[in-house]
Amino acid sequence: MAAAGVQLWAAGVSPFTALVQRPAHLLFMALLGFLGVSVTRRVRASERAAAASAGPVAGAAAGPTGAPAPVDALEDVGPRPATTWPARLGRVWTGLLIAGTIFTCVYLVLQHEALVRRTGAATTPDLIAGAIAIIVVLELARRVTGWGIVVVAILALAYAWSGPYLPGVLAHRGYAPRRIIEHLYLGSEGVWGIPLGVSADFVYAFVLFGALLEAAGGGSLLIALAARVSGRMRGAPAMTATAASALMGSISGSAVANAVTTGAFTIPLMKRAGFKPHFAAAIEAAASTGGQMMPPVMGAGAFILATWTGIPYAQVAVAAIVPALLYYFALLAAIHFRAVKMKLPRGSPADAGPVLDRIHLIVPLFVIVGMLAAGRSPMRAAFWAVISVLALATLRRNTRLGPRALFNAIVAGAASTVPVAAACATAGIVVGVASLTGIGLRMSELIVTVSGGNLFGALLLTAFGSLVLGTGLPTTAAYVVLAALGAPALVSLGAPLLAAHLFIFYFGCISNVTPPVALAAYAAAGIANASPSRAGWTAMALATTGFIVPFMFVLGPPLLLIGHPLHIAFAIVTSMVGVTGLAAAVIGHARRPLAAWQRAMVALGACLLIFPGWLTDGIGFAILATFMLRAERHAALESAQEAAVP
Repeated sequence: MAAAGVQLWAAGVSPFTALVQRPAHLLFMALLGFLGVSVTRRVRASERAAAASAGPVAGAAAGPTGAPAPVDALEDVGPRPATTWPARLGRVWTGLLIAGTIFTCVYLVLQHEALVRRTGAATTPDLIAGAIAIIVVLELARRVTGWGIVVVAILALAYAWSGPYLPGVLAHRGYAPRRIIEHLYLGSEGVWGIPLGVSADFVYAFVLFGALLEAAGGGSLLIALAARVSGRMRGAPAMTATAASALMGSISGSAVANAVTTGAFTIPLMKRAGFKPHFAAAIEAAASTGGQMMPPVMGAGAFILATWTGIPYAQVAVAAIVPALLYYFALLAAIHFRAVKMKLPRGSPADAGPVLDRIHLIVPLFVIVGMLAAGRSPMRAAFWAVISVLALATLRRNTRLGPRALFNAIVAGAASTVPVAAACATAGIVVGVASLTGIGLRMSELIVTVSGGNLFGALLLTAFGSLVLGTGLPTTAAYVVLAALGAPALVSLGAPLLAAHLFIFYFGCISNVTPPVALAAYAAAGIANASPSRAGWTAMALATTGFIVPFMFVLGPPLLLIGHPLHIAFAIVTSMVGVTGLAAAVIGHARRPLAAWQRAMVALGACLLIFPGWLTDGIGFAILATFMLRAERHAALESAQEAAVP
């Protein structure tokens, strides 16, 4: 409650200075993390419960009707009482971390003005507080996000110290521990840098908004709206899952949390409709991953992108609309082709009742969009979105939040923010080391050299780096690291600033469905009782467009709504045709099954359409038209033959 009060006061009434708000934010999030309140622990607990319920195959805990029960955001998964000496030692270590968190954050809040004045002349208490802050941040990140980002940060610290002993382009003068701590703690380029600032200023308020909206019934409203839209289509449950995950992901910004919460409802529906478990899990994972790219909220990395580049967030959200819609258009096309291949019947319209009794909860989304369009800051937009949810929820009995429901929603919002804050603070260490040693400039020079000064080659190198980092880091952390190291190279080779950063952001997002560590797919597989590996590879195939769209908008800025309206319209139309063909190639079916060589030709035509250029578009249209018309003729002939059989 205290964290919510401080954050909302700063967002809507009177913001604090950076060196007050950011330590206060880390203080609350770290205390919650060390006390066992975080989404990561919730997901692990749900997976343990699923495994116990399903036997040797991971699955979701069964509810009263046999369907997987939704994850309880407030499940008590903290440390269990134990009397062994390792457990007692662990509790002592946790107590020391809590004390250290309070000391280092409160010290900075009380001394921030004096610390700024004596930058470059740190005292012993300053260095002690700084060393404690680094230890606290690393251990918090290890507990709530895993070892990936921690290992990267430790390597960065080692790099800052060992510069004189390194070869070639990696070598630098080297810095003593005192200088490293001073740089990372006493200024705004390390722990308290832009990444943590975004978590403190924007992320918490938006996550709280999503938690309150979900508690009031907004999640079921979005699913009902999606069902209304997709009810008559083939594979309607899968279409509903995709639309619902896009809507939910746009306000939650977390692929894994989205897959677990929305998937608890949608995956059983898809399985009952006839989709195999691994395919149902893959659909949910791919749809949940795309939510991080879907305006108006997107993921935490998008706020960092806006702050880092100085581009207004509203402009970032507008530019992201077409790429996000192309991603979901391709996913829906793949589902349609799969449903046709399986000969699934069309669905029936959903009942309007679940929509009409809580339709007023859609208003807060328009509040966000309207305020961003009016040029207000994301922080203020989130504040008024929270206020509007609380006010509108009281209008009807079935959406009203009682004291317990309100408290649970606030705790759930904080739990979702803890991993983001930990990742942002740890990423700040990496960024701080990059600014201290100048490795960012050298890495950019290396990318330019290896790519031979070719933009497409540099894009391939950056995409590969983003996917590799994304397998071990949260999306936000992966974006921050690559934005510091790779974005300058792309810009120097002619990529627009916004396109270069969105490119890195998209590949950080898509790593959630990229094996060997496809976290969103693995979470969905647990609910579906499916093989995690099979679900991961299938989700990657369904999300193929997500690997191509970033290249499209860097090489063709009209997809970011930049340029003449006719060029923008033409680029959108050709790209939609291209991603549809790509979906047919992935599934291996259009109106009829496609042989391997036909799939290859359709994929070639789709890629030619996707990339800009009159010549490539013409060839791509010719290839797709040839194979699609041929498939249409064969399908019509088969239908006529079936009708002629008495």
